[in-house]
Amino acid sequence: MGVVLPFEEEKKPDSSKGQDAFARLTALVDGDLARVNDCIIRRMESPVALIPQLAGHLIASGGKRLRPMLTLAAARLCNYDGDRHVQLAACVEFIHTATLLHDDVIDESALRRGADTANTIWGNKASVLVGDFLFSRSFELMVEDGSLKVLKILSRASAVIAEGEVLQLSTANDTGTTEDQYLEVISAKTAALFAAACRIGPIVAERPVAEEKALESYGKNLGIAFQLIDDLLDYSAKQATLGKTVGDDFREGKITLPIVLAYRRGSEEERVFWRRTLEELDQAPGDLEHAIELLTRHNALSDTIDRARYYGTMARDALALFPETELKKSLIAIVDFCIERAY
Repeated sequence: MGVVLPFEEEKKPDSSKGQDAFARLTALVDGDLARVNDCIIRRMESPVALIPQLAGHLIASGGKRLRPMLTLAAARLCNYDGDRHVQLAACVEFIHTATLLHDDVIDESALRRGADTANTIWGNKASVLVGDFLFSRSFELMVEDGSLKVLKILSRASAVIAEGEVLQLSTANDTGTTEDQYLEVISAKTAALFAAACRIGPIVAERPVAEEKALESYGKNLGIAFQLIDDLLDYSAKQATLGKTVGDDFREGKITLPIVLAYRRGSEEERVFWRRTLEELDQAPGDLEHAIELLTRHNALSDTIDRARYYGTMARDALALFPETELKKSLIAIVDFCIERAY
């Protein structure tokens, strides 16, 4: 089942640099991040024992806290020296965790980061309801912050994420999905929260609108690059090291960018294969390996990485108006971290 992406034609980047970049950013926001974690634990408390038990299972399962870290880093980049960003970063993580709980139910996922998903252990009903609880907690945190602008941004992001998930359902198993439709889905279901998480920083720091827009653009483009690589990894042996089974998206008939590219570049015989396996979900032993061979033949995997690099470049450019600081350097390096996961 392990099929490694062949990129012999180009020099692979050193993926350890990406890990170093993540470690540097973590170190720069470490004190604030510890307070975010404390806030998360406190706000998961409930007299209904299953709620903290189930939510804690997912939150403690190895997530990198990237989205709340972006909120903390963006605030510090804007020279904010208050406390509001801590609670709002926890809010961002609750929104993210709630969507993961719902996603795993929709996708019928059995593993996340190498551990059994909550729906596998406690069932779909409990997972959906605890996801709803976390969404409610996030809105309590927004209201407590007291800023209507922050409330508007984060509540809108929550709505857009839901719209993206519904839109993805409408494109599922549809090999006629276009690249624009795919980008619309990932811009909503992934990039919207990245953008909101970054925009909060300059808002609490009361910085000019130009800085808001810059950090929002950084987050949106970073989020698109992040999701492009996530979707590519489904066809890589590297996926196993990230705690997921190779080919999950293929088995579910998800139409991601590698599929879109290979389908439109392929022969009619190849399109018949894609329609059988992804639309009809009529899959036989060896089909996943053949799918990866087609993706490789048509450069769909390497071109997906190129797309991610394009959005990564726009994310970096968005930070140009900020002075050169260690935080800015770390935020730029995080772009490489997100893209180099492909290797």
